[in-house]
Amino acid sequence: MIDRFFNSSSIISELCLVSSLREKEEQKKKKIKQITGYNAMGNFPAPKNDLILRAAKGEKVERPPCWIMRQAGRYLPEYHEVKNNRDFFQTCRDAEIASEITIQPVRRYRGLIDAAIIFSDILVIPQAMGMRVEMLEGKGPHFPEPLRNPEDLQTVLDYKVDVLKELDWAFKAITMTRIKLDGEVPLFGFCGGPWTLMVYMTEGGGSRLFRFAKQWINMYPELSHKLLQKITDVAVEFLSQQVVAGAQILQVFESWGGELSSVDFDEFSLPYLRQIAERVPKRLQELGIMEQIPMIVFAKGSWYALDKLCCSGFDVVSLDWSWDPREAVKINKNRVTLQGNLDPGVMYGSKEVITKKVKQMIEAFGGGKSRYIVNFGHGTHPFMDPDVIKFFLEECHRIGSK
Repeated sequence: MIDRFFNSSSIISELCLVSSLREKEEQKKKKIKQITGYNAMGNFPAPKNDLILRAAKGEKVERPPCWIMRQAGRYLPEYHEVKNNRDFFQTCRDAEIASEITIQPVRRYRGLIDAAIIFSDILVIPQAMGMRVEMLEGKGPHFPEPLRNPEDLQTVLDYKVDVLKELDWAFKAITMTRIKLDGEVPLFGFCGGPWTLMVYMTEGGGSRLFRFAKQWINMYPELSHKLLQKITDVAVEFLSQQVVAGAQILQVFESWGGELSSVDFDEFSLPYLRQIAERVPKRLQELGIMEQIPMIVFAKGSWYALDKLCCSGFDVVSLDWSWDPREAVKINKNRVTLQGNLDPGVMYGSKEVITKKVKQMIEAFGGGKSRYIVNFGHGTHPFMDPDVIKFFLEECHRIGSK
C-alpha cells in the first residue's frame, strides 16, 4: 500500500514537471510568434555566458572564449537531416530551420562553445540589392547576371534597397534564435566586407584570377567606389538591424581582402571597413541602442594590413592561420582583442598533434586570459569529424583554463 502511494506520488510529480516544462515551452513559442525580427530589443533572457563579450571588449577573462567560423553547417549530420532537400537559400530564409541549424553546434558542444552565429550567408546583401544569386551544389555561389560593365552597375546603383523588407526573414531568424538560446551563449550577426561582395558581384561567383573585379578597380575606379559605397551603406543598416533583432556581437568577413595589393587594400577595402566600424554604433544609437556591441573584422590574407586594422575602429581583429601569433601580438600592442588562428586542417591530424597545436596557439597569444578569442583561421570543412572538433574544444578549455 505504501509502495503504491509512493509510486503514485512519483508519477504525479513527474506529470507536474512535464506539464510545467510544456507550459514554459508554449510560452516561449508564443513569445517567438509575438516578437518580429526588428522590434525585439529588451525582451530577451539575461545572458548566462558573456565570456566572449567581455573578451571582445578587452576585459580579463578566466579562459579564452571559443567559437568556430562555419560551426553550423555541412560537417554536422544533424544539419543534413534538418536541411533535407531544400536548397541553401531556401534554408536560410526559413526562420525556424535557420534557427535550428544555428543552435545545433551549441547543443552538440554544450558548455564548450561560447557563441552562436546565425545561419545565413554573406551574399544576402547582393540579393537585397536586386541581384539574383544561386547556390549550386558542389560549385558554390553563382550570379547568373554579374556586373560586367557600367550599364550593369547603374541598375544596381539605382535600385532602392529596403533592408527591413528585403531581409525580414534574417531578422526573424535572429530574434527566434536569441529567444531559443535563452541566454546560454551570445548570438553573432554578420555580413560580408564590401570588397568581398564586390568580387562576387563582378566575377559571378568565386574566382582564382579575380579578372573582372581587378578590371573594375583598374578600369573604372570611380564607379567601383560608388558600388563599394552602396554596399557599405546596406551593410551598415543590415548589421544595425541585426542587433535590433537580437544579435549581441558582429563580424565582418572581408574574405577576399588578401587578393588586393597593400596599396589597393588601402583604397578599395580599408576605408569601407572603417566606415562600417564608425557608422554602426552611431546608427544603433539612432535606433535607441546605447550599449556597446563588439565588432570583429576578418580580412583573410591581408597580412600587410594588420597594424591598420588594429586602429580601424573594430574591437577585435581575426587572423588567418598564416600569421605567427607572437608577431601579431607585437604589432597589435594591446590595442584590440585578437581572434584565431588555428589552421582548420589540423582537425585532420591526431589527438596528440591537435593538443600540441592548441597549446602552441594559446601560449603564443599570451595565455588567453586577456584580449584573445579562440577560433580557426577560417571556417570548418564539410569533411571534418564532429567528434574531433569536440576534442579540439575540450583541449582549448583545458589548456586555456590553466
